Amino acid sequence: MKKSLLASAGLLLLGSTLLLGVPVSGAYAEDAGAAVRDQAPAAVPTAFVQLSGPSLASPGETFAVSVSLSGATGSATAGKFVFEYDPSSFDYISAAAGNPEVSIAGVNAESGKLTIVATDADGSLTDAGAVLALTFKAKAAGDISGINGYVELGADDGSVVQTPEQSLAVQIAGSAPGDLNGNSVIDVGDLSVLLKYFGIDASDANWGSAAIGDFNKNNAIDLADLAALGKKVLYDNGQPFQLMEADIMSIQNAMAAGKLTSVELVQMYLDRIHEYDDDLHSLISINPDALQIAKAMDDERQEKGPRGLLHGIPIIVKDNYDTLGLKTTAGCKCLDDNQTVSDAFMVKKLKDAGAIILAKANLSEFAINTDTLSSLGGQTKDPYDLTKNPGGSSGGTGSSLAANFAAAGLGTDTGGSIRIPSSWNSIVGIRPTIGLTSRDGIIPLALSQDVGGPMARTVADAAILLDAVSGYDPNDIATAGSVGKKPASYTRYLDKNGLKGARIGLVLDSSVAGSNQEVLGLLNKAADDMRAQGATVVGVNIPNVADILKYPSLSGYEFKFNLNEYLSNTRFVDPAAIRNHSLTDIIAGNEFLTSLTNTLNTRNGIESLDTQEYKDILLFRTRLTQQSLLGLMADNSLDAILYPSTTGPTGGSSGSANRLSPFSGFPAISLPAGFVASGLPVGIELLGRPYDEGELIKLGYAYEQATHNRKAPELFPALPVPAK
Repeated sequence: MKKSLLASAGLLLLGSTLLLGVPVSGAYAEDAGAAVRDQAPAAVPTAFVQLSGPSLASPGETFAVSVSLSGATGSATAGKFVFEYDPSSFDYISAAAGNPEVSIAGVNAESGKLTIVATDADGSLTDAGAVLALTFKAKAAGDISGINGYVELGADDGSVVQTPEQSLAVQIAGSAPGDLNGNSVIDVGDLSVLLKYFGIDASDANWGSAAIGDFNKNNAIDLADLAALGKKVLYDNGQPFQLMEADIMSIQNAMAAGKLTSVELVQMYLDRIHEYDDDLHSLISINPDALQIAKAMDDERQEKGPRGLLHGIPIIVKDNYDTLGLKTTAGCKCLDDNQTVSDAFMVKKLKDAGAIILAKANLSEFAINTDTLSSLGGQTKDPYDLTKNPGGSSGGTGSSLAANFAAAGLGTDTGGSIRIPSSWNSIVGIRPTIGLTSRDGIIPLALSQDVGGPMARTVADAAILLDAVSGYDPNDIATAGSVGKKPASYTRYLDKNGLKGARIGLVLDSSVAGSNQEVLGLLNKAADDMRAQGATVVGVNIPNVADILKYPSLSGYEFKFNLNEYLSNTRFVDPAAIRNHSLTDIIAGNEFLTSLTNTLNTRNGIESLDTQEYKDILLFRTRLTQQSLLGLMADNSLDAILYPSTTGPTGGSSGSANRLSPFSGFPAISLPAGFVASGLPVGIELLGRPYDEGELIKLGYAYEQATHNRKAPELFPALPVPAK
């Protein structure tokens, strides 16, 4: 009977472990684990993982890997298996029990790493023959030596043995719910003990030892308790959740382990905003419904499981993205009545993925400049030096993320507006290929150059956001070009060995790289760091670069027409609710930065785009830039082109290199490169071919993992943890 219950429990546990947020709390008996410790020691199990499968896999081939234990001695009823593989060579597809005696209690699949908890309640995993059956798909030719396995085994007396290659135990501070073997560690030994007590209740003589495993406090050891403990073994790092610099995966793991809820997470970020944003002025508005939405996301997680990696994750978006329930102002007092009637396409995609729009970020008014100064939001400051501006125009997003006000965010980029503040706030910013993300519902500056993209503290988080917000939108015809060019997931490119064999072109021309010696020193160090990771870095000069950089941005021509079209589009705005319906109205109302007076009047004076001057810029500038960059990459067999994101540190010169991406429409990623002597951050930029965001993510991730250049600003430390 016990075996049949647990055979079905294997399926239920898998669903529960991945989908149900069972609270990690429960009754605690002072003598918990005592009975286990007093038992005579069983034979200690030992074993090594044995993998068998094809000697060679062809690209695109799906193949099976059988997992068994070799050199096994003693008995083991639970095991935690860890498999590491090169994500550039293999994709993990699925896992199943290797025979009917084995049940899978949980699976955690990450890029390059797979963790599985398996049990054999009546027998022993060491006697089970094939324990697991894994399925992978080959991305590039390679043999099975590219998949390595390690195991930690637990006997039913609570003893644990680990293979010498890697420790998989989860260290915790003192005793905690689930520590049934009393070793101050949550491990598969605890799961083995709980399996032994499965089905007993508070009337049983062994309840004193089992009670610490009663997570749902119903005075019985049932499937929910097994699921809760299995979840802790899979996800719990044994430490309290740390908000500072938390990435999306660590947040999701904390939620899966039951240590954190979306409500708690949102409140933590709100506490930081309330404590620190009076100094930064990074935000224009805060979502009053954020906690209510977080509660709904927590309830959904409990009932149905998470929608994906963004479920319950707080995001900050630049205040030129239409967002239902919040005003969309572009930083201008003239639009403080713009309660939009729909979400921007990218915002809707975030919400569909389960993300919570926590706040709207300040920006350079209408996204025109690079200082993040607006009539509505004031002057945003840089968290590394409050006397400096954070760059722009997406400086509010950059400043708030650097100060840990949210998990990640969205910016827009017309000339450098994602990458400049990313550089000056020591974060990651991706300007996608024009057409990968929709501009629908974003207050425009120049649609021939505008694009929205992710900003985050890590490359992985930027990749997760890009997965969610990219794709075809019939309301932005440019996105039709992305059909068939977007991968299944950009997270597949998160390869710490991604620089190995890559070929990078380091721009030498001072008109692109600048002349600041500290910035150039960090640029050259980045090149050396890439070489150390197996890349070939060669010096290059961009053909025709002087002619390319002579061209102006098209925002001076297109702004009036694009803005007027937005303000008259009833899919975005409620005409009866806004007082300004055109740039002419805005100028007449005089509710904008006085420093923009000449700029707005000049742009409002453009009578038509049907001029030879405009057409020449649009056609010849784009063609010259694209041909020059593609020719350079082809002639030198380059995977990417490297240069500084900005030619000066925070508050200095942004330079002209940031024009290469918008003038060509090609993608670029800005990465933290370190700090100059004064403590101000600097970023480097990698530019790639159209729709080659995956390659840039791969190169950027490998560089990030090798250097870990980002450091949180010391002016905005962690808040004291409130007493519970």
